[in-house]
Amino acid sequence: MNQNEFMQLVNPFKDRLFRVAKRLLVSTEEAEDAMQEVLVKLWNRNQTLSEYKSVEAVAMTMTKNYCLDQLKSKRAGNLTLVHSNFTDREAGIQQTVEDRDTWQWVEKIMNDLPEQQKLIVQLRDIEEMEFSEMSTILEMNEQAIRTALSRARKTIREKMSKTHHYGIG
Repeated sequence: MNQNEFMQLVNPFKDRLFRVAKRLLVSTEEAEDAMQEVLVKLWNRNQTLSEYKSVEAVAMTMTKNYCLDQLKSKRAGNLTLVHSNFTDREAGIQQTVEDRDTWQWVEKIMNDLPEQQKLIVQLRDIEEMEFSEMSTILEMNEQAIRTALSRARKTIREKMSKTHHYGIG
């Protein structure tokens, strides 16, 4: 496989890999580094990529593992969760401010979730992946993913409810 064929293969899901890396690592620079690492690893395997049922699933798994390794390293202690694609660009200024405020609370709550739940929420609710795809990437059975997603959503819902009712997190 030449470089052009390789790029045609990875281009459809490259942005998705970046968003997952950014969700976990927060820093754009860290996410870009993760992408480079994953793409290099994929390129090094380019002769055997056709053996995989889903190259995207392999790439997602590699991205997840790389990011989790980075989070375990000592330099990961300073990272925080940020996501900027929440508000509707057409919304009025008041709605935009409310959306941003709400998203900041969700971000804060998500930041406190266990890494696995954080990743599951990202893959399902933001990347809109199917449970079968997530199962392959996370190396978990679908029921375990559904349970973890349910628990994560419940935690977010409960903490958001407290925030809205009492004004505290």
